[in-house]
Amino acid sequence: MGKMFFTIITLAILVCCQADTKQTRQLNFTKPSVAGNLITFVEEKAASYFKTEAISTTDLKVDFSAPARVVATVINSSENPEQHIILFDNPALTSNYTQLVQRSANIRQIQDVLIKQRMIELERVQDLQKHGAATGRDVLEAQTLLAVEKTNLINEKAGMLEHETMLKLGGFSASALQKAEANTIWVISEIPDNQISKVKTGGSCQVRFSSFPNDVFKGRIEDIGDVVDNVTRMLKLRIGIVNQDHRLKAGMFGVTQFGVSEGKFITVPLEAVVTVQGKNYVFVRKSALEFERRAISTGQQSNNKIIVFDGLKEQEEVVIKGTMQLKGLSFGY
Repeated sequence: MGKMFFTIITLAILVCCQADTKQTRQLNFTKPSVAGNLITFVEEKAASYFKTEAISTTDLKVDFSAPARVVATVINSSENPEQHIILFDNPALTSNYTQLVQRSANIRQIQDVLIKQRMIELERVQDLQKHGAATGRDVLEAQTLLAVEKTNLINEKAGMLEHETMLKLGGFSASALQKAEANTIWVISEIPDNQISKVKTGGSCQVRFSSFPNDVFKGRIEDIGDVVDNVTRMLKLRIGIVNQDHRLKAGMFGVTQFGVSEGKFITVPLEAVVTVQGKNYVFVRKSALEFERRAISTGQQSNNKIIVFDGLKEQEEVVIKGTMQLKGLSFGY
């Protein structure tokens, strides 16, 4: 028992001696000097603790996402193969689309049939009048019938404009609806108006749906809305997706991911940046023993990088490990 106790005491003394030796070795490092923005170490071993990374200009691609909702699906019509059926998740849009189709048919009927027929009748009556076979009253009646059809045409176009406006506010255009292809769906995503410069018509995106969390669906931005919501400052994007297997249904929710190319910029890792009183700084290695505090202006973040607009040059080495220690030395805390 006494031998075991002696062994334990001996080990404890050895551990304490090693800790004291390590602490003494750390304390033996001479405190670096700080002159303005420059931190200078005396010993290379102390300066070697700080890891750096050479910076360069890179193509930056930023991903951002927005809520998504399937607002319409396009399916084949069993009754009329030439006319597809569009199923909306909003009854008001369904009503507007149905009336749009009806008014469009009415306009074609009035333009292509009724007005042409009334014009032919008027010409015939006018010709008969020249030969004494019709009276002025007959001509007036024919003119009135033609005027009525023209008025009907104006009314139908005005009504159609109203439905087009409501559909447009919902994210749809009449021409897109008329050209709709079967086995496709339309998704509406809303983005802040300050992000509009980052998307364009024809651009690609990816959509994930809560109903199929493990699947990614490729989409195409077909249209960018013309109206920004006064309250939310959001703007609608209409996205088309091929729905060949009919899995996606109107009313489903998901998330749209946009990959946005920002261009060529100098970037640094986020861990290289420290913030003091609202200003951003990095520490640049000037030599084996010297580090310079550098103020920078920053921009968009992408993954673990941040754009640097001003304050750094290519191939300079910024500290990515030990930045907080340098911050304390440089700012005195």
